[in-house]
Amino acid sequence: MRVTDHRYSRDLDRHHLALRMIRHEARTCTIRSCTTLTDDRIRKLYRSYVASNPATHEVRRKRGKSPRRIAYFLRNASAHLEASLLAGLFTAVGLIEDESARGPAQRSLEFGALFCDAFETYQCLWRSGRMSFEHAWFLLTALASGEDLKVDRCPVCSGAFVRDTLALAPGRCPLCRMKTDTRGIRRLLADRRIAANPPA
Repeated sequence: MRVTDHRYSRDLDRHHLALRMIRHEARTCTIRSCTTLTDDRIRKLYRSYVASNPATHEVRRKRGKSPRRIAYFLRNASAHLEASLLAGLFTAVGLIEDESARGPAQRSLEFGALFCDAFETYQCLWRSGRMSFEHAWFLLTALASGEDLKVDRCPVCSGAFVRDTLALAPGRCPLCRMKTDTRGIRRLLADRRIAANPPA
C-alpha cells in the first residue's frame, strides 16, 4: 500500500468514527480527542451528514460542561446496575486497562471505535437504559483512574460491579440489592416491558 493510500484510509476512518460519535450525541471535545479533526470540521460533518438527514434529524449537539459527578452512577440501584454493565463491557474490550483512558490525553481511532462498540452493545442489552454517551465516557475515565470508582466483586454473588472507592465497606452489587427490594425488581421488570413493547 502506498503512503498516500494509507493516509486516505486513515482520514476516512476519522470521518467514519466522527459520524458514529456524532450520532451518539458526543461532544465536540470528545470526538476531537479520538479523531484529531478540528472543531470546524466536526461541525461541518454534523451539518452535512446528520442535521440534513431525515433519519437522524433528532440528533442534537451537546453543549455545556461534560458530566463530572460520580453520584450519577450510584444514585439508585437501577443506575448502579447500568454502570456495572457498562464497566463489564469496558473490561471485556480492554478499555479500562488502556493507559489513554486514564486522563484527557489524546486517544486513538481504535480506542474510539472500541468505546463505540461497548456503548452500542450496552444499548442493545439494555434498551431502556438512560446512560448517555458522555456519561459512559466519564464512567470509563473514572474507572480507569481508580480514584473515585473501581470494579469490585460482590461478597454475596461474586459478580463484578462498580464500587465507590470512598465507601467504608464494599457492600452488595446492585442486582443483589434489588433482589431484596421488591420495588427495585418491579421497576426493573417495568423498564424491560416498556423496552420490549414501546408505546405507539
